[in-house]
Amino acid sequence: MIDALFGSKTRVKLLHLFLNSPGQSFYVREITRKIDEQINSVRRELSNMLEVGVITSDSADNKLYYEVNQRYEYYIPLRAIFGDGAIDTNAVPISTESTADEYTSAVKAIAGIRVAIFSGVLVRGSISKVDVVLVGNLSPAKVKVAMKVIEKGEGRDINYSVLSYDEFYYRLSIRDKFITEILAGKHTVVIDIDNSLAVQ
Repeated sequence: MIDALFGSKTRVKLLHLFLNSPGQSFYVREITRKIDEQINSVRRELSNMLEVGVITSDSADNKLYYEVNQRYEYYIPLRAIFGDGAIDTNAVPISTESTADEYTSAVKAIAGIRVAIFSGVLVRGSISKVDVVLVGNLSPAKVKVAMKVIEKGEGRDINYSVLSYDEFYYRLSIRDKFITEILAGKHTVVIDIDNSLAVQ
C-alpha cells in the first residue's frame, strides 16, 4: 500500500532507513546492503530525494554520504509515517500557544538568561538556519536541558547559539551579519530583560 502511494519500494525503504536514523549518514554501498536493493535503483532514488530536499549529502574520505534533512518542511509528518515510534507524533510546531509556553518556560529556567530569540524551525515562515539564540552567562548543562525540551517537542535536532551579553551587544551595535540576518527574518523575541532589542 505505502509502496503504491510513494511510487517505489526502494524509495519507501530509503525513507524508512533515513527517518529512523536522524543525525546518521550512510554511503551508497552501505545503503544498498542495509535495504537489500540494487545499486542503480538506490542511486536513482537518492538523486530524487536530494532534489526534493528530504536528504542532504556531504563527501568525506572520498565517499559521498547521505543523511535525512531534519530541516525539511515535511520532516515531522514523514517521521510520523515511516518512524518506528521514536518520535512523538503529537509534536507540534511552536505556533500552538501551549507548546510556545512550554519552550519559553524551559528557556526562562536557564539561570542568567538575558535575551532569547526563536527563529528557524520554531517560527513559521522563518528561513534562518539558527533556531534559538541565547544570551547571558549560561551554564552549558542548563542550556542542554532546555534544548532537550524543545527537541523533544519538535521531534528533531535544534540548532542553537549561545553568546555572552557583551558579545551579543557588540555584534548588535556593529550590525554583525549573524545577528542582523536573524533579526531581519521572521523571529520571536522570547526574553529581552534589558530591552536591548527595543530600539531595533
